Amino acid sequence: MKIPKLKIHTQILLALLLGSIFGAIFSINQTKLFISHSENGIIKESAVEKWESLTVYSAGEKIIANDFSSKEQVEIIAYVRKLIKKNSDFSITVKSFKNSNGEIVSEKEFREVKKVYKQKTAPMQIKWIGDLFIRLLNMIAIPLVIASLIVGAASLGDIRKVTRIGGKTIGLYLITTFIALTIGVSITNLIKPGSILSEDTKSRLLAAYESEAADKFETNVEMDFSQEVVNLFPKNPFEAMSSANMLQIIFFIVFFGISLSSVSREKSEPVINFFDGVSETMIKLVDYVMIIAPYGVFALIAATVSEFGFNILQTLFWYSLTVVLGLLLHTLGAYSLLIKLFTKMKLSVFFRGMREVHAVAFSTSSSAATLPLNMEMCQKNFGTSKSITSFVLPLGATINMDGTALYQGVAAIFISQVYSMELNIMQQLTIILTATLASIGTAPIPGVGIVMLAVVLRSVGIPQEGIAMILGVDRILDMCRTVTNVTGDAAVTVSVAATENELNHGIAMAAASGKQNAAS
Repeated sequence: MKIPKLKIHTQILLALLLGSIFGAIFSINQTKLFISHSENGIIKESAVEKWESLTVYSAGEKIIANDFSSKEQVEIIAYVRKLIKKNSDFSITVKSFKNSNGEIVSEKEFREVKKVYKQKTAPMQIKWIGDLFIRLLNMIAIPLVIASLIVGAASLGDIRKVTRIGGKTIGLYLITTFIALTIGVSITNLIKPGSILSEDTKSRLLAAYESEAADKFETNVEMDFSQEVVNLFPKNPFEAMSSANMLQIIFFIVFFGISLSSVSREKSEPVINFFDGVSETMIKLVDYVMIIAPYGVFALIAATVSEFGFNILQTLFWYSLTVVLGLLLHTLGAYSLLIKLFTKMKLSVFFRGMREVHAVAFSTSSSAATLPLNMEMCQKNFGTSKSITSFVLPLGATINMDGTALYQGVAAIFISQVYSMELNIMQQLTIILTATLASIGTAPIPGVGIVMLAVVLRSVGIPQEGIAMILGVDRILDMCRTVTNVTGDAAVTVSVAATENELNHGIAMAAASGKQNAAS
C-alpha cells in the first residue's frame, strides 16, 4: 500500500510541532553556566551549576558585583558582557556549585575571565539549517521583486492606472496600520499589563537586558518626515539592491516599469519578456527551496524554544497575552472585514490558502523572506493577477507592518504603565501616529521593530530603558507579529485585485476544492 505524501503545509505544521517538542526536551539548563578563563596562561572552559553565590571581582580584588544566585543566569551573562565590552579585567568566585563531573565544589576562583555563556544544546547545533533556509528565501526575494515589479508596472500601462492602484494600496495599508495601533493601545489600556508587573520582576528584567537595550536605542534613529521622503529615491539603484533597501528598490523599479511601457513595443517587448522569464524562474526556485522548508522550520523553532524556553513568557505573561490578543483581533477581525467588503471570497478560503505562508512567516520572523512564497500563494490560491500581485505585495512587505505597529503601541503603553506614567489622549494619539510612520520605515527583517520602538518612546517622553523589560520575549512575539504582517499584505492584495476586476474567483474556489478533496 502506497503511503500518500503529506502536503507541504502539513509537513511544515508537523515540523513546528516536533521542533517545539525537541526544543523543549533539550532546553537550555537555566542554572548552568560555562566560564571561559585563563589558567596558567591557558584558556580553559569550566562549567558551574546550581551555585549558591557568584561574585565578580575587579583586577584589584575589589567586589564589583555580589551574590548572584543560580536563578540569575541571564543577569550574570548580561553583566559580564558589559564588563567585557569595557575591556575590564575581572575574576569570578563561585561558592557551593556542581562542576562538569557532578562533584560539589565549595569554592573556586576563575581568573582573567574571557566569556560567560549558556550551554549549547542539540537544537542550537542544528540552527544553521534554519539559517540556510532563510538565506535561500532572501536570496530569491530581491530578484523576484525586481523582475515582477518591472513586468507588473509595465503591464499596468498608463500612469493613471498605476496612480489609481498605488493610491488604493497605500491607502488600505495606512488604514489597516492605524486600526492595528488603535486596537493595541485600547486593549493595553483595558488589561493594564504594566500595572501587574511586580517591582522585583521589573528590577530583574532591567538588570538582565539593560546592556542589550542600550545597544538598541543607541542606534541613532530619528523620525524626520521630509528626510524620509527624500530617502525614498535612491542615489544609486544598484547600491539600493546590494543593501536590500526595499523601499528604494520599489520606487526605482516602478518608475522603470512605467517608462518601459512608454517605449515602442518593438524595443520594450524583449525587455519585458526577459524579466517575465526571470520572474517565472524565481517562482519555480521558490518551489525548490520549499522542499527543505520542513527541515528549516524544525531547526528554527527547536533552537528558539531551546534557547528562550517558556519561563520568560511566564514572567511577562500579561504583556505577551496582550500583544497576542491584539494580533489575533486584528488578523481575524480587520482583515476578515477587508475581504468581506471588497471581495466575494469566503474567509475560510482566504485563511486556508495562507497556511503555508503563515508557517514560514512564523518560523522565519521575516516578511522579506516570506515574500516569494506569499506572491506564489496569492496567484495560485486566490487568483490575483500577476500584475497586481507583483505590484502590491512587494510594496506591502516594505511599508505594511501592522503587526509591528500594534506591538509598538502595546509596548509603549506597557512601559509607561510600568513607570506609572499617565498618558493623556493626545500623548496616546501621538504614539499611534508616530508608530504608523515608524512602521513604514521598518525593514522587513527579524528584530528591527525593537529599534523603531525607541523612536515611538521618545515621541512622548517614555524612558527608553524600559525596552530592556520586553527584550526577553521579543523574538517569540516577533514570530507572531510577522504572521499578521504577511496576512495584511495578502488581504490588501486580494482586495485591490477585486476592485480592479483582476481576481479570478474560479482559481480560488478550485484551490479550496482541491484541498478539501485531498483532505477527504
